[in-house]
Amino acid sequence: MIEGPSLPPVVKKLGVVSFFNDLASEMVYPLLPNLITSQLGAPALALGALDGISDAVSAVVKLVSGRLADRARLRGPLVIGGYCIAAVVRPAMGWASTVWQVIALRATDRMGKGVRNPPRDAVIADATDATLRGRAFGFHRAMDHAGAVVGPLIAWLLIASMSMDPTDVITWSVVPGLLAATVATVAMRGLAMPAQSSATDMSAPPERSAAAAPSRPTLILIVLFAFSRVPETLFLLRLQDLGVTVALIPIAWALLHIVRSVSSYPGGWLSDRLGPRITMIAGWTVYGTVCTGFGMTQSTLTAGLWFLGLGLATSLTESPERAFIAASAPIQRGTRFGIYHALVGIAALPGGLMFGLIYTKSGGALTVLVSAALSMMLAAAGFVSKR
Repeated sequence: MIEGPSLPPVVKKLGVVSFFNDLASEMVYPLLPNLITSQLGAPALALGALDGISDAVSAVVKLVSGRLADRARLRGPLVIGGYCIAAVVRPAMGWASTVWQVIALRATDRMGKGVRNPPRDAVIADATDATLRGRAFGFHRAMDHAGAVVGPLIAWLLIASMSMDPTDVITWSVVPGLLAATVATVAMRGLAMPAQSSATDMSAPPERSAAAAPSRPTLILIVLFAFSRVPETLFLLRLQDLGVTVALIPIAWALLHIVRSVSSYPGGWLSDRLGPRITMIAGWTVYGTVCTGFGMTQSTLTAGLWFLGLGLATSLTESPERAFIAASAPIQRGTRFGIYHALVGIAALPGGLMFGLIYTKSGGALTVLVSAALSMMLAAAGFVSKR
């Protein structure tokens, strides 16, 4: 059993916020392909435009909100405003009559994410002692993934048991969205930036102290890993190619988030013990191993097990990345988190396009094997650099 000091109240509250927000988001996202292609009659290319435009908008906004988040009085309004934007805009997609309305609303939804993420991560970092940050971010990611488990299951129940139209399900996502905004308002009440946010960093163990120094090589490796990851939609497509039925895909998706939710806090604990850099290298290695197995297997059952292994890789990368960014910026954390989120989002777009092209031309096996090779090279580079 993993024991240690308790997490700050604001971290716990933001975890609850993330649970409700991701619950609402995952009620909607799995239904968008049906809405766009079946109900609005748009081609599959529109799905690419949906994610591409949304990611681009979010990346730009994160740069701005990160800089604004270094002003103490703006952190609360930015976090609350970001969740409010999503809560209001997301259900409106159920009323859209054209594909471009859906794309515009989705981009606005992601703009809310861009507004809230850098200041929220900065709040978590400043509220938590340096020796506990990995676990703080691990807890937050665990709650986020727990919401991602419940959301699609609720959507499935509403459609299967209550015969609700998918557009009505999208509209009802307003309920958990407003709950997220309400809890965010409570969490941010009376929030203040610490006078000396760097003080706790001085007590960090040697490995973390080394990571605390601004390390451009490690940041570059983090961004390159975002480029090297196969989009999750292609992993799902690979599962279908290997014989997993379409009806079982939502179950596989929920199971993946269960693994992520359960393993996120232990991954953060490991980051606190070994340091973020070492933990990230382990995560890149695990990801490369999983992709290798996923690319080489022809068994449906084995493919499903490898797919769930992606959750372990996530737990060893998401929280340590945020802990590393927090340690590398004892001041102006909002700006640093904004840059981090923006660079990762921007890098994922060309990477996704590249892997989509490889998948189209050469199939799923080569796609994930290329990703495996890239991640293994990054792990080797991270080990050699020692920074």
